[in-house]
Amino acid sequence: MTDVHYNDQALLDQLMICAEYVDKAERYELLGPLYRLIIPIYEKRKDYQALLTCYQHLTKAYAKVIEVTNSGKRLLGRFYRVAFFGKSHFGEDEEGVEFIYKEPKLTSLSEISEKLQSFYEQKFGTGFVKMIMDSAPVNREELDSKLAYIQVTWVRPAPEGVAATSSSGENSFERVHNVRRFVFETPFTRDGAARGPVHHQRLRLTHLTAENWFPYVKRRVRVIDIQVEERSPIEVAVAEMETQVAELAEIVNAKAPDIKKLQLRLQGSVCVQVNAGPLAYANAFLDPTLAPMYPDELVDKLKSIFKDFLTVCHSALQLNAKLISADQTPYHEALESNYYKLSDSLSSILGQPLHDILMNGTLSTTVTGVEMESSNA
Repeated sequence: MTDVHYNDQALLDQLMICAEYVDKAERYELLGPLYRLIIPIYEKRKDYQALLTCYQHLTKAYAKVIEVTNSGKRLLGRFYRVAFFGKSHFGEDEEGVEFIYKEPKLTSLSEISEKLQSFYEQKFGTGFVKMIMDSAPVNREELDSKLAYIQVTWVRPAPEGVAATSSSGENSFERVHNVRRFVFETPFTRDGAARGPVHHQRLRLTHLTAENWFPYVKRRVRVIDIQVEERSPIEVAVAEMETQVAELAEIVNAKAPDIKKLQLRLQGSVCVQVNAGPLAYANAFLDPTLAPMYPDELVDKLKSIFKDFLTVCHSALQLNAKLISADQTPYHEALESNYYKLSDSLSSILGQPLHDILMNGTLSTTVTGVEMESSNA
């Protein structure tokens, strides 16, 4: 019995240390499974004081989950893809190899780049390390053999079964825990420029799979698989509009709506600009004279997303009207005015009156996992 008790105590000591560090790392969701291992040991011992402490800690942890979820202020780190080039400087373990680096809190691209450059200049000498700051494919034949090259790119975690909306990407526990798949985007055009008119704008998505899952005992993990996907201009438009609808729907459907986020997203959505934003996509791909140039299924999909877009913008305006104070009434009226200008332009392109779009009742579409219901106009 002594050995059994000793083994229980050894396990308990390690689990309690783990719980302490999980709490410090703000991974509050993991405390429940941990205490499901700890509590039976204390129950067996009838250690009620320890059980009280456990349940108090769990209560505080779950309260923290609610707090940080509502505030969106929990920062669980950022991920970067780092590639090394230069046979004369990097060994076989690094040269030509890509890694996923996990950096704390809000580490910026410039911060990790400066840190890597400083570290490798200490090894290779000042002036012998060159940073590649864009995400375009590297032509290794054009590189100077005397230099060590490091390419750094911000990547987005892409766990299966989790909606990929950039608005919640850094604050969602599920998006940064137990992940090994990542993606980054590279805009390009056929003429070689990175950016161009929306009907020329293409997008290259590079999907990376790491050797191990994050969080990991090391700050970096080797990439073992790379898949590249290219999107045509109309596919770029579809994906961008889906993201806009999902992000705005998420704010509208929040239990405790953030008025600042709501207004920023509304302003970015309803501002009428002929050569940018939703109106530019509609003019380029849905205009009756241009739509026949693109696949019918993508044109129909984009039309449907635009109807969703108008509906969620309308719901967002209704919510904003309920949340604002009296001194913000002129600002709200300006948003409404911009919305109706945009909706009139879009309705004429779509060939369906605004009234019909907004009177559809419950929106049946589910966009990137966000279910949304619209109010009648």
